[in-house]
Amino acid sequence: MVWTSITSFGARPEYGLLALAILLGLVHLTWAAIAARRQQSLKWARGPRDEPMPITGMAGRLDRGFRNYMETFPFFAAAVLLGATSNSLRDVSIWGAHLYVWARLLYVPLYAFGSPFRTLVWFASLIGLLMVVYTLFF
Repeated sequence: MVWTSITSFGARPEYGLLALAILLGLVHLTWAAIAARRQQSLKWARGPRDEPMPITGMAGRLDRGFRNYMETFPFFAAAVLLGATSNSLRDVSIWGAHLYVWARLLYVPLYAFGSPFRTLVWFASLIGLLMVVYTLFF
């Protein structure tokens, strides 16, 4: 019941998926920050951070994965909001939004654990994003 209300958001399922994408971004950020602090220490994190402290391994992959997420999320959010305000969202945008969100959700652990399949999943999320953008023009 709750899951249906999250992903449907009334008449605009894309809004629910946008909310889910925001939540995913926050979880991704938190996981990356926790992993980084394990290597960098809280003392360094509380300081001015004038000298960067590199992170490696899973912490580094989580950080890079989050940065990758932040490269596409603004486009997804803008496309959903622009589509909703212009009433151009259709079935293809709903499927595209689903594809984007679920692929990005799968991408996080694949990148964290160094799977080579992450590139394929990233490409699927890009296809989903392009499906949402498509409805703005056609």
